[in-house]
Amino acid sequence: MNKHGTIASSLTNISSSSGMTSRSSVSGSIMSIYSDDFGNIDVRGKIQFSLDYVDKLKEFHIFVVRCSDLAAADEKKNRSDPYVKSYLLPDKVKMGKKKTTVKKKTLNPIYNEILRYKVEKDVLMAQTLNLSVWHNDTFGRNNFLGEIDVELEKWNWTNKQMEWYNLKPRPISAYTMGNRGTLKVALRYIPKGQRGKKTGEVQIWVKEANNLPQVRVHRLDPFVKCFILPDTSKKSRQKSRVVKKTRNPNFNHTMVYDGFGPEDLKDACVELSVWDHDKLVNHFLGGLRIGLGTGQSYGMTVDWMDSTEEEKIVWNKMMTNPNIWVEDVLPLRMLMLSKTVTN
Repeated sequence: MNKHGTIASSLTNISSSSGMTSRSSVSGSIMSIYSDDFGNIDVRGKIQFSLDYVDKLKEFHIFVVRCSDLAAADEKKNRSDPYVKSYLLPDKVKMGKKKTTVKKKTLNPIYNEILRYKVEKDVLMAQTLNLSVWHNDTFGRNNFLGEIDVELEKWNWTNKQMEWYNLKPRPISAYTMGNRGTLKVALRYIPKGQRGKKTGEVQIWVKEANNLPQVRVHRLDPFVKCFILPDTSKKSRQKSRVVKKTRNPNFNHTMVYDGFGPEDLKDACVELSVWDHDKLVNHFLGGLRIGLGTGQSYGMTVDWMDSTEEEKIVWNKMMTNPNIWVEDVLPLRMLMLSKTVTN
């Protein structure tokens, strides 16, 4: 790796679960799904909206009417520049966010806008709609003004009325905690010159997952993607096979990346993400980020070096015990995902 955090062209990767291997040179960037600020504004006010599913179009429609009595981001002038944002959870990444226009200098904005999602109904029924209101700050981070969550499986779809709902504050850990299941993994570092290796190798053995979230009503077909950050190029991505119709898949899949010296391990991080394979769109279930968690890579501050204590322990043990498999069962969590989120 060079000082800019790009893995050199000599680095290759091998992915194996059935004797098949692939080799490629591997660079890239990261995107954050946590781009706003919860701030210290006390939440108040209401939002008026209605929901509908249009079977003919296979579209979910959110008709955002207006908000009332919102908190003031600018206390001196008693005003905000509010807009409404929507996510479908837990598929925040794949489904994407939708937003209304920004209404300037008001605590009682009127929108009359429809936010649309192209989604199969059975997938939609396994989602929770998150509608949140934000103050748009042109020169800084946007400020949270309140939200409401709707479990769509329990929604009364015969109700077409424009109803009012009280906005609620959000716990800081709302989307970083929660039970997303576990992933059993083992990691091993083989230094250059040992076991006949021409370069240092990081080996990742993805064994099994348990209690994955049921994001679809009738089935779950999980698989695992892997990058070693800071690389996120499409060629560097490795995947396990898809294990069908289970929340407790046995992957037994090994991924190998070579070209690593001991110093590179301090600046690298293994990103493992678990997905439900669907014909139209894959659904994010949870992930791990196994590294030192220093917030730094090759002298630069990076968002993705954010490993939990449990994840740090696994990486430290691997670094200090070369040639030995280090195994653990780690809780899956919400991640800032690498930018290459293709199927």
